[in-house]
Amino acid sequence: MKEINIFGTERSVPHTKTKIGTRAVIMENGKLLLSHEEIGDYWMLPGGGMEDGETPEECCIREVAEETGYQAEPLREFLVINEYYGEYRYVCHCFICAVTGRGEQRLTEIERSRRMVAEWAPLSFFVETVSRYREYEGVNEAKRSAYLREYTAITEYIKENESHV
Repeated sequence: MKEINIFGTERSVPHTKTKIGTRAVIMENGKLLLSHEEIGDYWMLPGGGMEDGETPEECCIREVAEETGYQAEPLREFLVINEYYGEYRYVCHCFICAVTGRGEQRLTEIERSRRMVAEWAPLSFFVETVSRYREYEGVNEAKRSAYLREYTAITEYIKENESHV
């Protein structure tokens, strides 16, 4: 499995804290399942932080269900992204998943305040959106780093699956 490092300009060497999370790539009928925060207009692959005692696969299943209302099965982990910002190392396990059912979103208070909705969108839309991560440099560092992570994940997915995309 491929591993990629992303180094922020403001990082501690060595890092002193680690946070682990996941992202899910779910394609169905030629569209990609996304988590869209309408406040701030963030588009992201479903995912989030791992809770104590969870495996990356369990985190992926839980986060997809909470953010989108879809039940998902991780089929294969295809990438690990290590991001270094401040004193943190963020480890992101990226999975290719399949939808296995439908439930209801269970958003956190922060996700509700940002009006997170699940949306199916063309892969090309997502690639175009997150490829503009450099536009946020010096303007919105949180969005720049999130979009850089998302762009890295989706381009690696496309490289691995070119014959199927």
